[in-house]
Amino acid sequence: MLKRSLFLGLGLLLLLVLVTGCGKSATTSNEPAGATKEAYKIGAVVDISGPGSSLGEPENNTLKMLVDELNAKGGIDGHPVDLTILDNKSNETEAVMDAKKLIEQDVLVIMGCSQSGPSLAMIDTIDKSEVPMVSMAASAKIVTNDDGTQRHWVFKTAQSDIVVANKIAKYLVANGLTDIAFLSMNNAFGDSGLVNFEKAAADNGINILIKQKFEATDNDMTAQLTKVKASKAKVTVVWAIPPSASIVTKNFRSLGINMPLIHTHGIGNQTFIDLAGTTADGVVAPMGKLVVAEQLPDTDPQKQVLLDYLSDYQAKYNKRPSTFGGHGYDAFQLTVQAIEKAGPDRAKIREALEQITGYPGISGVFKLSAEDHNGLGEDSLVMVTIKDGKWTYLSD
Repeated sequence: MLKRSLFLGLGLLLLLVLVTGCGKSATTSNEPAGATKEAYKIGAVVDISGPGSSLGEPENNTLKMLVDELNAKGGIDGHPVDLTILDNKSNETEAVMDAKKLIEQDVLVIMGCSQSGPSLAMIDTIDKSEVPMVSMAASAKIVTNDDGTQRHWVFKTAQSDIVVANKIAKYLVANGLTDIAFLSMNNAFGDSGLVNFEKAAADNGINILIKQKFEATDNDMTAQLTKVKASKAKVTVVWAIPPSASIVTKNFRSLGINMPLIHTHGIGNQTFIDLAGTTADGVVAPMGKLVVAEQLPDTDPQKQVLLDYLSDYQAKYNKRPSTFGGHGYDAFQLTVQAIEKAGPDRAKIREALEQITGYPGISGVFKLSAEDHNGLGEDSLVMVTIKDGKWTYLSD
């Protein structure tokens, strides 16, 4: 009888160990060995699947890599970082639901999303919950209220579309290209790009002769481009991300449109080139410095950070990271810096984020302030072209 009770007790103990061991989320980082301090919880909402996956996948990889590296070094002041990454499937409703899940888990900061639409959708939830958010998307609206003030709880790491628009406008003027056709995605990214490019065009004497839109899921833009070809435009500007950005490019070449093709930083990953193939050659775009890191002068304040990130990512994933992975890198590093200074207090973390200045990241040298929750200017971008399927530096 005693043996039977002993075996039953051991069996129950083994079952308890197995259940406890299997209960940990696959998206949550492992704590460093021997950790004794309470974990700091942070969360991320990323476009891992869906139309925005070419942005979200390198961000997801980067966040996982960085939290593992941080915890291997002892976390933040001895506190392990417990990171939960959720996939919003490139959907705005999913993004809001994911944000609420993370807030219920008492995370200190939420990083995300990869795209402007899902990021904007989360803001109301973020404001009501008073949790700091660091977006990885482009729209200036993510951090800016209608009256021009900065959203209290929201920051972002991707260059704002107004900065990109001004960079393109100045390039066009310098090259005598002032009559343009403008094509954009029919979503938050494309709409914000159009509004800001119209401002930049007006400020720089550029004439937008024709404007066309297409859906992110469209498989052919020949109809829109046929109108462009028939116009008197001397250059075409496209505001999109892959895969639609690649489709537009292929359609543009197949129609034999004889004018320069300008894209935005939205094409800053290898997916664009892979999908567009040889038709990508000759495309010009303003881009974060990561894609041409090796071509930068040694005096560039970002160069070593860029090269280190490239090396670490390639060693872990056996491929080169994109500029979008870099936005994830910056979101994580800014978050860690703020927590190191403020401790586990959301309001103090928000204040600490607002005071980070002079930080050389992947997207640029950040100069955050109460008046600027992005902290990046035109100097964070360089003009590049694609030659023989590779990014080539053109000019600052």
